[in-house]
Amino acid sequence: MPIVFKQKPGLVAYLTAGDPDLAATRDIALAAIDNGADVIELGVPFSDPLADGPVIQRASERAVAKGVRLTDVLEVARQLRSARPACGLVLFSYLNPVVRMGMKQFCAAAKDAGVDGVLLTDMIVEEADEYLAEMKANELAPIFLAAPTSPDVRLQAIAGASQGFVYAISRVGITGTQQQVAGDASELVNRLRKYTEPLGIPVAVGFGISNAEHVRAVALFADAAVIGSALVALIERTASAEAPAAVGRFIAGLRA
Repeated sequence: MPIVFKQKPGLVAYLTAGDPDLAATRDIALAAIDNGADVIELGVPFSDPLADGPVIQRASERAVAKGVRLTDVLEVARQLRSARPACGLVLFSYLNPVVRMGMKQFCAAAKDAGVDGVLLTDMIVEEADEYLAEMKANELAPIFLAAPTSPDVRLQAIAGASQGFVYAISRVGITGTQQQVAGDASELVNRLRKYTEPLGIPVAVGFGISNAEHVRAVALFADAAVIGSALVALIERTASAEAPAAVGRFIAGLRA
């Protein structure tokens, strides 16, 4: 089933789990949900996050240094599901930690923790048969990335394999805040719509979305906006005890 965005546009809030610590991640996520985030993307920290910009790389490095592992992130997901049963909950990871756990074991554990969907950044749709089978068996929604450089035949395959939403990358490159939403984003979403609309799959736009103006711009052509580096940077420069309130204000400001 697609993930439901209660407002237009939907807001997807990315957090690197374990930065600054696991308890803070839980409290920050709760504050984000309570202030208007439809979906929480819990990022599994990884030692070599090549697709991420410097802000998320630093967060991942800090969490890895503290020993945060996939099992810890699943426990945070379990706590969030218990505290906010209606929230959208997505695990965001590189493939390596999942392979280390085992695909079958991972999908079963994600279901048990109450996760709605999974986005594996380096899982390509052309090689996803085993992954998709295990996701289906555990009633989890697979989410794939779509890039402006993807040909239409690949966009069609991505739409066909996705269930939660399709994550449209607003530009080619690594994650990070930008001054404005890239023009490539609306063109990519328009191309995707040919394949997602018949299936009822929402499209969310991410990479560089960092303020209310960006969110308003995304609302003109997509179903949801993904806020990542801007949130992680806010957490980085805020004292741990104050981070939940700061993130709550930030999310509320995006909604305003």
